[in-house]
Amino acid sequence: MADAARRLTALAEQVLGAPLPVRIRAWDRSEYGPPGAPESPVLVVRHRRALRRLLWKPGELGIARAWVAGDLDVDGDLYEALGLLAGSLWERGEGEGRTSRLAALLSAVRDPRARDAARELISLAGPGLPPRPPREEARKHGGLHSLRRDREAISHHYDVGNTFYERVLGPSMVYSCAYWESPESTLEEAQSAKLDLVCRKLALRPGERLLDVGCGWGSMVLHAAREYGVSAVGITLSEEQAAYARKRVAEAGLTDRVEIRVQDYREIADGPFDAISSIGMAEHVGSDLYAEYAADLHALLKPGGRLLNHQIARRPLLDEEAYEIDEFIDRYVFPDGELAPVGRTVAQLEEAGFEVRDVEALREHYALTLRRWVANLEAHWDEAVALTSPGRARVWRLYMAACALAFERNRIGVNQVLAVRTPESGGSGMPLRTRDWL
Repeated sequence: MADAARRLTALAEQVLGAPLPVRIRAWDRSEYGPPGAPESPVLVVRHRRALRRLLWKPGELGIARAWVAGDLDVDGDLYEALGLLAGSLWERGEGEGRTSRLAALLSAVRDPRARDAARELISLAGPGLPPRPPREEARKHGGLHSLRRDREAISHHYDVGNTFYERVLGPSMVYSCAYWESPESTLEEAQSAKLDLVCRKLALRPGERLLDVGCGWGSMVLHAAREYGVSAVGITLSEEQAAYARKRVAEAGLTDRVEIRVQDYREIADGPFDAISSIGMAEHVGSDLYAEYAADLHALLKPGGRLLNHQIARRPLLDEEAYEIDEFIDRYVFPDGELAPVGRTVAQLEEAGFEVRDVEALREHYALTLRRWVANLEAHWDEAVALTSPGRARVWRLYMAACALAFERNRIGVNQVLAVRTPESGGSGMPLRTRDWL
């Protein structure tokens, strides 16, 4: 009689020391677990290979490889399934280090002292060598945050086809947190509102010179040039993004005022600028180079110039030395990306010479944005798979849905930091009522 699901459930509950919150459906078509409504999500283990992946790589990386390969799936509402499983497996409590409960438990199963659990897991996994990682996993070359490695990391994430991103992001082609008037707004309205908010915070005026670091598909520089009359330079490390952005600039008739470059911020030599926007780019910099990033942007601004730094933040840990980069995100989504608490970001900007004038938290706004992107991806699923690969589409769906929940649960946040290169005279040029953009 098929009983893999029952055995998996019993093993999971033995290891967790608590009831498993979802039903399991196994490769032998068996299903077992707590009773639920017909629409309740079911964790589907399509192949015993998924267990071998977990045995060889306990924690996020093993489960990520199983998901990307299609060995592991969810039948039903993905958000509900992630919400039910998160607390039992991989979320950390307040002040905990970065080792997830899942990794710790699976490592314990492999301990010789847990022989019964180990034998059961090995029996269920079946014989065989460790499965090869899915081809969507990033391969890294060179020193951390070298120019070459950073270009490869950006290419891994962004050079997967502009049409794919059109289906996910919609007509705005903005790949960062939108700014919602209400949840009933359209994604395009919310993204336009975000771009305008950035321009107003930077107090852009006709004839000024704007640098957009990590310009993506050109939406920010196009909006700033068209609506605020600036001359703009957008830089990206993605060849596909640059080609797409240049086409948009030409179609808008703005080639005389907007330039798109494939260039690293460390290579810019034609400052100064009146204003700099960095929207969703600083997460790629890394903690070791963040001071250099802040200093470089400070040097690229005129005295009195403004910086708008829009950046995802993690919650601080009691032991900051215990912080580790999430393996799923690092291998499949943003290689070498790193999050810092907002307090550290503000401190490092000020240490570079900036005067921080405003910090605005947009955590709930990003949750709404991500849910819209997931809905777009699901609505165009077959096309998205054809444009990339089944594994790549599965990566995007999991990471965006999981991140939406992380923002909703206050596990991560996102903040816009407005800073000024205040002249030695002390005159910042900022209005007495700083938030005059409201």
